[in-house]
Amino acid sequence: MNEELINQCGDELYTAWLERKTLAPLTERYPEIELEDAYRIALRYIDRRVQTGETIVGKKIGVTSKPVQDFLGVYQPDFGQLTSGMVYEDGATIDLGTLIQPKAEAELAFVLKEDLTGPGITAMDVIRATDYVVPCFEIVDSRITDWKIKIEDTVADNASCGVYVLGKTKGDPRKLDITLAGMVLEKNGELFSTGVGAAVQGSPANAVAWLANTLGELGIPFKAGEVILSGSQSALVPVTGGDELVCHVGGLGSCSIKFSGRSAV
Repeated sequence: MNEELINQCGDELYTAWLERKTLAPLTERYPEIELEDAYRIALRYIDRRVQTGETIVGKKIGVTSKPVQDFLGVYQPDFGQLTSGMVYEDGATIDLGTLIQPKAEAELAFVLKEDLTGPGITAMDVIRATDYVVPCFEIVDSRITDWKIKIEDTVADNASCGVYVLGKTKGDPRKLDITLAGMVLEKNGELFSTGVGAAVQGSPANAVAWLANTLGELGIPFKAGEVILSGSQSALVPVTGGDELVCHVGGLGSCSIKFSGRSAV
């Protein structure tokens, strides 16, 4: 894809985000699209958001667990960038009117104390560079109609990132077994799903290392202070106004979020 078309697609996704509407899949309109094209489209989309005053605060990996892969029909991880406009505090209420077709997932977030630049990053490098981990909700939200996505669609759409919520309890990944720590997700006080860190590429640290190496090949480093979302340990949760979600991570703590209103789709 040429630069003009890359910019056009990125601008379309930005407008879709701004106006809370969806687009036909890029892979249907442009069958020639490749993964590198998709990432360049995502950079354009995020650049448009940065131009309005948002800042880059981290990165995310998605589609790492089998339940999410099966649901979306995408069988390799996607990746994107986090901005300052995506962050909610633990216990906050999210107005669904600010989103299009949201679904929630529970995971671990890593907050870095050192830079990491791939390729060549290992899971142990990730642990050493991490200041702390916290339980987290990511609210994924596709700008692609009916979530009809292939890997190129979701990468172009900044890994279908909507917003995210960080728990308040900080854990040391050198002392907490993030691979075996269990996660329990409750919806409106009832058990929705259970998971474990090993469901995410064998370990959340493996997923973060993969992301560091993948983005490193594209010239994008991880920076000290950034938040890295490591990928869902739960099934995707549909949400409507009035719902409350709580995830508990063994040995770490919990994170909660509430929803109000109606989403755009």
